[in-house]
Amino acid sequence: MNPPKVIGVIKSPENGFRLKGLGVTLSIAVAAVAIFALTHTLKNIDTGEVFEVIRRTNTSLIVLAATLVVASYVGLTFYDVLALRTIGRSELPYRIAALASFTSYPIAHGIGAVSLISPMIRYRIYSFHGLTAFDVVNICFLTGLTYWLGNLTALGIGLFFAPDAMSVVDLLSPSVNLWLAVALLLGVGSFLAWCWFPRNIGTGRWPVRLPSGPLVLLQIAIGVFELGAAALAMYVLIPSGPNIGIFPITAVFIAATLLGFASHTPAGIGVFDATFLIGLGKHDKEPLVAALLMFRLMYHLLPFVCALGLFGIVEGWRGLRRRRGRLRPLRNKRLKPVN
Repeated sequence: MNPPKVIGVIKSPENGFRLKGLGVTLSIAVAAVAIFALTHTLKNIDTGEVFEVIRRTNTSLIVLAATLVVASYVGLTFYDVLALRTIGRSELPYRIAALASFTSYPIAHGIGAVSLISPMIRYRIYSFHGLTAFDVVNICFLTGLTYWLGNLTALGIGLFFAPDAMSVVDLLSPSVNLWLAVALLLGVGSFLAWCWFPRNIGTGRWPVRLPSGPLVLLQIAIGVFELGAAALAMYVLIPSGPNIGIFPITAVFIAATLLGFASHTPAGIGVFDATFLIGLGKHDKEPLVAALLMFRLMYHLLPFVCALGLFGIVEGWRGLRRRRGRLRPLRNKRLKPVN
């Protein structure tokens, strides 16, 4: 006789594989559609004009955009700071949270497997300071929560003030997008009210601590700041000719970021770019492509290279310390005088 428990155990992996297969299929579909759309969009682009726009970009604007990118990454470090505080490990200094954040995000997004690479890098950083694997799982959940709260709030604000900007991307009327913005903001507000008093989710054996209401407010503020700084960096890099407002850029930027995240392509390549160009498609493409190239260099490529180098240095230094620690007892044993 096969007991129900055994049947449940057999079925669960199958369901899990089916869900993973569906997720992979959707990611490939999103990436394929976006790359096709991007190829069609770039068909008549004048590359000479694109590089001319880059050459004409004022150095002060490039410096301002780079400063905003740095501010965005600084905002990302506070995702980990809030997560550590929520799980009761606020004694860890800011530099450790900043190291875990700055190495995990650019590398994971650059490779394209965020849900796999980011926890692994965080575990390598935090386990050295006494955190367990479950602590790291909690941190990843809470940083993801901050990310989504910030994204949904900023997207709701962008849709509310520029509902027509998203119509080209989601194919919905501006009035529907306006109601969608209201629904998003009400959803975030409802979650804030639900979390106002501290609570846990999960099981008694594996409890996941949720932040209290004031911390959720701080999460939303930090998430909006981080996204806003990145969107402003893109806004600064777009020449004044297209005359695009900040709210349309913010709404399209967040939609492009979310679709790029869903595609699991490295740095959302193809998906992010296609969404951005299509969302602002009524304007000249060359200035937008020029801004995209400069933004990708500042926001994705340079941080990815720096994060890889920093993570390699940290791993090499820790490996050297462990090796010295193993060799020290052997040296002491050899130098011990013989009676």
